[in-house]
Amino acid sequence: MTVVIEIHGLRKTFGPTVALDGLDLDVDEGEILGFLGPNGSGKSTTIRILLGLLRADGGSATVLGSDPWRDVESLHRRLAYVPGDVSLWPNLSGGEAIDLLGRLRGGLDPVRRDDLLERFDLDPTKKGRSYSKGNRQKVALVAALSADVELLLLDEPTSGLDPLMEAVFRRCLRDFSAAGGTVLLSSHILSEVEALSDRITIIRAGRNVETGALAQLRGLSRTTVDATTATPVDATALLSMPGVSDVVVSGEQVTCSVETTHLGTLLERLGAYGILTLASAPPTLEDLFLEQYRTPEGPGRAGAHDRPEKPEAAKAR
Repeated sequence: MTVVIEIHGLRKTFGPTVALDGLDLDVDEGEILGFLGPNGSGKSTTIRILLGLLRADGGSATVLGSDPWRDVESLHRRLAYVPGDVSLWPNLSGGEAIDLLGRLRGGLDPVRRDDLLERFDLDPTKKGRSYSKGNRQKVALVAALSADVELLLLDEPTSGLDPLMEAVFRRCLRDFSAAGGTVLLSSHILSEVEALSDRITIIRAGRNVETGALAQLRGLSRTTVDATTATPVDATALLSMPGVSDVVVSGEQVTCSVETTHLGTLLERLGAYGILTLASAPPTLEDLFLEQYRTPEGPGRAGAHDRPEKPEAAKAR
């Protein structure tokens, strides 16, 4: 499979601040990769390097087989970028802005453009200065998705969109991927990343924490189990089992969490008490994300900016 984005040992510093500290990342052709991390973890710095807006201090990065710093002009005809805070020319209409961005990328599909304007419910005749934040995002999304590009670099692309438009965005992104397009998606809306991504990379302080398909990452975390049994469960016996914690017993009701690899053993033990009802919930992407930040980084690495944005994570639920 063709690798569209390939990063090895990427480093970038701003004075004494280390933004990227040996980051490794790869995105395959036709894949949607969710790119997660708290504010200050290096996500936007990575995307700016891939866009050729910043030059890395070390390591290597290639986009569509080319150097993003040296080949920036040719690459920008093959990719589209949507930031989380879009600025438009105040005196151009939304339609004019879309067409201008399309020409800069080598053209756009007019039929697809009109279809996207309808799907996103965007009036292209209004001036840029009159658009709300959400409508400015729509202009950038329509321009990106109607262009004949191979790669989308998206950094909080649905910021300001209402839930209905977020659903439209998800359908459009799936269509783009199904047609062979590749996507690097950075978002704090974890439900969006969970619904769209083929694989997920979580970074912290400029380094990889975990990479893999959601099913693989769930295997590294814990599952919540809630059961009703015919006879009361011995809480001490459950706590003595490997991988089991947070045991709460109330009469015949028991709840606990268990490392996914030990789930089968736990269910066998509960079976001895006579299971009447059983519910188990695999960890959500939010659970997996927050799990990576419960332990501090090494000396001199962690800071206030490493804490995940709980309000945004809660929105994902």
